Amino acid sequence: MKDKILKFEKKIKLKFNNLELLRQAFVHRSYLNENPKFKLNHNERLEFLGDAVLELVTTDLLFYKFPDKPEGDLTNIRASLVNSASLARTANNLEIDEFLYLSHGESKDKDSKARRYILANCIEAIIGAIYLDLGYNYAKKFIEEYIMDMLDEVIEKKLYMDPKTKFQEKSQENYNITPKYKLLEESGPDHKKTFIIGLYVDEKLISKGQGSSKQEAEVDAARIGLEKKDW
Repeated sequence: MKDKILKFEKKIKLKFNNLELLRQAFVHRSYLNENPKFKLNHNERLEFLGDAVLELVTTDLLFYKFPDKPEGDLTNIRASLVNSASLARTANNLEIDEFLYLSHGESKDKDSKARRYILANCIEAIIGAIYLDLGYNYAKKFIEEYIMDMLDEVIEKKLYMDPKTKFQEKSQENYNITPKYKLLEESGPDHKKTFIIGLYVDEKLISKGQGSSKQEAEVDAARIGLEKKDW
């Protein structure tokens, strides 16, 4: 695996002082369950550190890049750049899968939501490793090159706006109508409920969303509604 770690180091154009720190960034907890004598710990502490560095760097960059944008917009833009879906996409671009230390079970589960979280967390752990080994400026360079490269797309497509806000903007622009959400169905025990929400423009049902809370179901309905072109 050492050669693969060297390959990744070369891929991101950095030279680590402690290559084992970079290797640790790829170690998922599940791997240690099957390999308890492995010499390195899992990557969760590095992930914790990297998450904080990522938030600081993106906040710093956005603050100076958009001097006229209000705090709320900057917060939403940052969230769009560093959420698990965006980080998982970065991980896929860097072909992180090739370098992960996973249990046999996790290795087979390539396309699940759980795998996307593993990929996103690994990116944060890599940032933590870069910060510890090489310092803030190198961590910033990595973030600028591999995460901030999505900024133009986020701004152009207004990805920083949550689906409900985007759908309302579209509905008001096209029909001058504010959409409404109605609870259609509620099921399950109190500790594990499922809600189905209908999204309406005027009296027309545009889409249905599902979630473990009404808010989550509304966001899901808005997301589905935005994908439709015939309303």
